[in-house]
Order: sequence, then C-alpha cells, then structure tokens
Amino acid sequence: MVGDGLEGRLIVGQSGGCTHVMNASLSGIVSEARRSARVTAVWGARHGIEGVPSGNVVNLSGESEESLRRIGRTPAAALGSCRRKINDSEAAAAVERFRKNNVRFFIYIGGNDSADTAHRLALAARRADYGLNVLCVPKTIDNDLPLTDHSPGYGSAARFIASATADVGMETEAMRTCEPVKILEVKGRNAGWLAAASALAKRSERDAPQLVWPPEIPFSEEKFLRLVQRSLRELGYCLAVVAETVRDAKGRPVALRGRRPTTDAFGHPRLAGAAEYLCELLKEKLGVRARFDLPGSIQRMSSAHLSEVDLKEARACGAWAVRFALRGSSDGMIVMRRRRGGKYGVEFGCAPLSRIANSEKKLPAGFFNCRIMLPTTAFRRYALPLVGAGLPDHARLRTAPVWLRI
Repeated sequence: MVGDGLEGRLIVGQSGGCTHVMNASLSGIVSEARRSARVTAVWGARHGIEGVPSGNVVNLSGESEESLRRIGRTPAAALGSCRRKINDSEAAAAVERFRKNNVRFFIYIGGNDSADTAHRLALAARRADYGLNVLCVPKTIDNDLPLTDHSPGYGSAARFIASATADVGMETEAMRTCEPVKILEVKGRNAGWLAAASALAKRSERDAPQLVWPPEIPFSEEKFLRLVQRSLRELGYCLAVVAETVRDAKGRPVALRGRRPTTDAFGHPRLAGAAEYLCELLKEKLGVRARFDLPGSIQRMSSAHLSEVDLKEARACGAWAVRFALRGSSDGMIVMRRRRGGKYGVEFGCAPLSRIANSEKKLPAGFFNCRIMLPTTAFRRYALPLVGAGLPDHARLRTAPVWLRI
C-alpha cells in the first residue's frame, strides 16, 4: 500500500562511495521534511541500511539550519555509509521494524546498488500491505545512473579530475627530458564520464590530456603505443588518462593482468592497477620511462574542487525526494532533466527504481572521438555547466631561443 496521506516518521540513510555533495542531499531532506506536519520525526540510519536492523538510528529533528548548512558543505557521509546488499528476507524484516516504529517514509541516498536496496524495500512493503513510501536520491561520481541527465557528485568529481589533469600535465611537460610520460588512472566503474572530464580544461594540443581511454572502448596495446609515440614525437611528452576498469577486446580488465580479482558485496570487481601495467608496457615496448598517479578516493570528495552547481542540485534532489514522498510516490528515484535552450537549468522528476537498479548509463558514442581518443565538443557542452566556472587556464612563457657563446 502506497499513499499520499501517510503520516509518521521519516528515516534517511546514506550508502555507497562517499561524494562531496552527499551531505547536501541529506541537508535538503532534513530541512524539507521538517516543514511538513505529516512527518512526525526525522531519523537518520547510521551506516545506511545496516543501521535499521541494529537499531543504530539517530534523531535529526533537532539539528539547526546552520548546522545543516555546514554539514551540507562537508564531504563524505555524516551518517556513515555502507556497501551492503540485502536479500528479500532482510527487506521484509526492515519493513516490520518500520511498522513497529511508525516509519512511513524511507529515503536512501546512493547509486546503482542503493537503488536495488530501496527497490527491495518498496516491494517488501507492498507484499506486507504496509504504507511505506520509499525513494532514492541519486549519488555517484560515476554519472552512470539511467534516466537522469546527470547525478549529484559527478560535477565536483569532474571538476577535480579536470583540474588535476591540467596541473599534472604541466608537470609532465616540464619533466619531459627525464619522465616524458604520465598515466593518470581515474574512477568511473564501467562508464567513461569521469575519464572524459579530464579534458574539460584542455584548450590546445599542448594541454593535457594527450589521450583518454574510457572503459567503453576496448583497449588496444598497438593503438595506445602508437598514440603515445605520436605525442612524444610531436610534443616531447604525453599525459594519458585511463579508466581503472579499461578492458581489452575480450573483456579482460587490463588492471588484472597477472593478478587475481576480488569483488565487493554486490559482485563488482575491485580494479586498480591499469596505470601501473601501462607504465610497464611503455618501458618494455618503447623503452620510455613513465610514471603514474592514482587520485583514489580524493577525487570523490576534494573540498577545494566543490562545484557550486553540484552542491545546489544535490540539496534540491533531497528536498524533492521529500516532496514526492509526501505526494504518495514510492519505489522511485529523483531524476534531473535539462531544460532545452537558453541558460542551463534542470527540472526534477521521479523515475521507477525498476528501470534504474543494477543498470548503467554509458558514455554516448557522440561524446567521444575514437580516432584521436579524446572527448568531443558535444561532451564539453554537456559537462562544462556541471563543473562550474574557473577551471585552470595555465600559461606558458613566450620565449625565443638565445644561444650562449662558448
């Protein structure tokens, strides 16, 4: 049973890899929920769904607006996050606990796997004939959630990657006589949105990156080596950005060559090491010294690279989740649709979790040029409004050669 006249407590949880704006969504949920007389209390589940069966829940009703504002600009997950896959039996038990505590609204902040958890809870409530409105607020730096133009978390992570690539590119150019190649390995799971963002500050051929390899394009050693050689020949240096999940034509992850794979609770392989392998490949095949950088979790939550657009939209997604829940929506995720024409802006809607859970939105073919292995202008038009103004615009000396007398 799902209804628009439900009255009771609201529980919010956070799940999956943390982002810089995950708490902005939390702040938006708490602030909006407290405006409704039908929400009798706002509770927070510690460490996502893990906090429900253990009773590890806190009361958020008394948080001041100033506290929520500051929390909203703080990275990671204020309630604690988790990577927990629940089964139907656990979902049924959670719904029974909600019934005993008159919890009528459950909002989960997370990505693909969190959508699966929320979907299971919504179905369990329906089977138990209990009025519980379950909604998801999107969260992922991977930007791979279907049915939404983009996901909160992506804009800030993309801003970090674009800035880091520009900075590391200048260092690679400066060190080209001794370390002419640098490999930057970025996250993104099976979608190349984050890898493509590395080129957002690129304004000329000399600017990094010289090539980008997203997971959608099967990796070719021959093509990779050829592109690096061309960059070395024409520029004297090369910065290549690769997704950590890049795979060869047979679907084998480059990062796992010579290694045994491990997986997380949802069965996703833990991949890291693609850049290290490529450095060894360059040394073996081209005799070139190469180094690699792994930004790791800092690309998800660097405070210095917060996108104000991302922050504003993340908070709004949280607020809209409460509004949709109060209107009777359930088993759905908040999505953003870009307004057509004119100044950038989005509208908010609610899409079925059955069409989002365990699905991925890949980088469209029109956003990437496979011939030169760089994103297209169409991708730039899509992504630049999300990262905000002020990307690096590095300068070079305007020099003329001078010969010292010997």
